[in-house]
Amino acid sequence: MYRRVTLRVLPSSQVGSFFLAGFLWFVQDAVAALPSHDPSPLTAAALLTASIPDATPDAAVLRRGQYLVAAGDCMSCHLRPGGAPLAGGLRLDTPFGVIYTPNITSDPTTGIGSWTAEQFYRAMHDGIDNEGENLYPAFPYPWFRNVSRADDDAMLAYLKTTPAVAYTPPDNELKFPMNRRVVVKFWNMLFLPSKEWQDDPAHAPLWNRGAYLVQGLGHCAECHTPKNWLGGDKSAEALHGARFGAWVAPDLTGNTRTGLGSWTGDDIAEYLANGRNTHAGAGGPMGEVVTYSTSLLSDADRQAVAVYLMGQAASPDVAPVVPDGGTMKRGAAIYEDVCSACHLADGIGQPRLFPPLGSNASVQQADATGVEHVILAGSRLGTSPSRRSPLTMPGFAWKLTDQQIADVATYLRNSWGNHAAVVPANEVGRLRRDLGLENIRYTVNSGDREPGEAEVTGAR
Repeated sequence: MYRRVTLRVLPSSQVGSFFLAGFLWFVQDAVAALPSHDPSPLTAAALLTASIPDATPDAAVLRRGQYLVAAGDCMSCHLRPGGAPLAGGLRLDTPFGVIYTPNITSDPTTGIGSWTAEQFYRAMHDGIDNEGENLYPAFPYPWFRNVSRADDDAMLAYLKTTPAVAYTPPDNELKFPMNRRVVVKFWNMLFLPSKEWQDDPAHAPLWNRGAYLVQGLGHCAECHTPKNWLGGDKSAEALHGARFGAWVAPDLTGNTRTGLGSWTGDDIAEYLANGRNTHAGAGGPMGEVVTYSTSLLSDADRQAVAVYLMGQAASPDVAPVVPDGGTMKRGAAIYEDVCSACHLADGIGQPRLFPPLGSNASVQQADATGVEHVILAGSRLGTSPSRRSPLTMPGFAWKLTDQQIADVATYLRNSWGNHAAVVPANEVGRLRRDLGLENIRYTVNSGDREPGEAEVTGAR
């Protein structure tokens, strides 16, 4: 099926008069035009902040469990588009095939309502479910292994109070031999940490609290650490940034170009609280992490995470790249046409609305997939209790060719103090196909439209 949108191109004399009004309309309403993981993000988030009355039995334990479920970002993975909170069924595309997340509501048959505390602890600690089967490490038990037994018990107690949803996700679609769960036993022998969590006496309590959150419930390394061909962490490159599906989880080390080296602790805490700061905006999967997890943490815990991350040694840097002049010239022209209205001519952006593109770590990642994805498909910033409007950026797959996107991406990655590898057009083409955007096209027809009207036609 094709959708048709008619765009009227105004005479140049009217553009200035209508630009501001149209722009404000776009900021408020363009979100309706983009697909969303959850059409009402705060509806699911509200479950994680719902008041638990003092009269409720074990109220303190349940509140603790509710907070820890948010800290573990359980909602992001256990909420499918259009599904009930925590009922699972979210499709995860891995190098080994497709995994669908399980139902963790209180339903006793399809959820975990009948699980014992011992069974839940074994799942969190060893990756073994209530029937003794190995769980795939798409469930981040290698990091949840660091969570204390008391915290595990509190989480289960809370999850057993959530609304029961009778739902069974589809069967996984994994390639041989990974479709045999017994193979996970060998994976665990290679990659599952053997030590229990212990605070490091060489560091202050705030650092240790941050380490507990980042290395435990927050499982940040699952996305931000490169993986080997077996799906295990490259421990020597912890938090150096990694490809995550059709996105890139950026470098979280002290690297000043690709990481957090130019951020302060307050910058990190603000980003975790609001999904935006003077350096960046949290879109894609990180936007959901903000909505369902980090924005719901206490100020003290966000500061603890910031302290821990600021203590990470910088990842190795690379030599500057000098793209050819033709690429930069073409990229500059495209930028002026489609990007400068929001990010401004000098890439300085509009802090906390449209991120600055100069000295932007996400733009300069070694893997350019993230910036390509945003240009092709657009992005939506995560929401939070203090930032309820999900600001969006439109995608340009309908307007720009693979070469044009490669040119403007290369221009962004090598302007205003940035330097990063050139983006090849064939790489953009692969991502366009992966995102199902290969049939989006832009045409201008005369037909029965008035002069200056354009038709945008794209496959849905």
